[in-house]
Amino acid sequence: MIHLSAIGWHWPLHALPPAWSALMAAYPQARPARIVEQHRSGYRVSEMIDMVHPAESLPEWQRAGSYRKGEVNPEARPAVGDWVLVEGEAPNALRIVALLPRFSAIKRGAAGEHYRQQVIAANIDTVFVVSGLDGDFNPRRIERYLLLVAGSGVQPVVVLTKSDKNAAEVNEALVALHTLGVPVMALNAKDTQAATALEPWLGAGQSVVLVGSSGAGKSTLTNTLLGVEKMKTGAVREHDARGRHTTTHRALIALPSGACIIDTPGMRELKPTGEEDVAESFADIEALAQQCRFRDCKHVKEPGCAVRAAVDAGAIDAGRVENFLKLSDEVAGAADRLATRLAEKAQSRVQSKALGKRLGEKYGKR
Repeated sequence: MIHLSAIGWHWPLHALPPAWSALMAAYPQARPARIVEQHRSGYRVSEMIDMVHPAESLPEWQRAGSYRKGEVNPEARPAVGDWVLVEGEAPNALRIVALLPRFSAIKRGAAGEHYRQQVIAANIDTVFVVSGLDGDFNPRRIERYLLLVAGSGVQPVVVLTKSDKNAAEVNEALVALHTLGVPVMALNAKDTQAATALEPWLGAGQSVVLVGSSGAGKSTLTNTLLGVEKMKTGAVREHDARGRHTTTHRALIALPSGACIIDTPGMRELKPTGEEDVAESFADIEALAQQCRFRDCKHVKEPGCAVRAAVDAGAIDAGRVENFLKLSDEVAGAADRLATRLAEKAQSRVQSKALGKRLGEKYGKR
């Protein structure tokens, strides 16, 4: 029995998004499937869930296949969570023939000097930004994650794990995050009550991705929500509460609640793509900036700066302002690189078209 809703399918077949319907009509022999694992050598997809014995079949992804990345342009490669159309049969003849347009995507700037974007997860409803209430806790890094999520159409939820620590530390963390304007949940990732606390975002058909540092408790939380020890976990270092990369690849897992969850490796680098809206993520600082004496105030040493006045009065955290300025510069730099790259691609298309025209004129006359 085909039951795609068990892996996040939202739509009845008679009411698909128009772009999806067009692609499915173009590939009448193809079947919808979802990318559930991403590896260097290829992908695994799931296209059917056996609902006769769901407890045994859901985690196993029995009907899965892979394809070679070289078959698809790097700019259009699927990511975990993507819906695709597949033809053939697993394990060797199954291949992706089309990537269905995404309705959401969590992205970051890829490492390296050249501008590229990396999709962390696609077609997501909610992102859990996971941070441990130990040495891993860093409000500035959480703000950076939320900046990458903002504007994607995805609901962010900050999940603070290891809440079995000192109660005063938990309260202090909650106070430090009160300006974020997003749900903040403190819980013990090993406690089965974690599933109850996160239940509003784990309904049937929902897709959730976990992001956060290594050792924050993402895999532990996944195991708790799944009810079995599926994801490998490890200890953290005492001096900085960081863990090793026990999760080595992104993987989509079906939960007993009917939701899907994507566990991801810890990310050491969180570069903006240049498409982020810093003002939206730091609306409190942006509102203060409207009261500055000078329109182009840099909020550093200018007279009449309402932002600095609020910091001096203790109304806003100085670290949050510094992070706002830092992220503003990073996003502006990334936006410039993005614009340059788009201009280069446009110029390349113009040159290719002109070359094709000249060749056509030259050889067409023969």
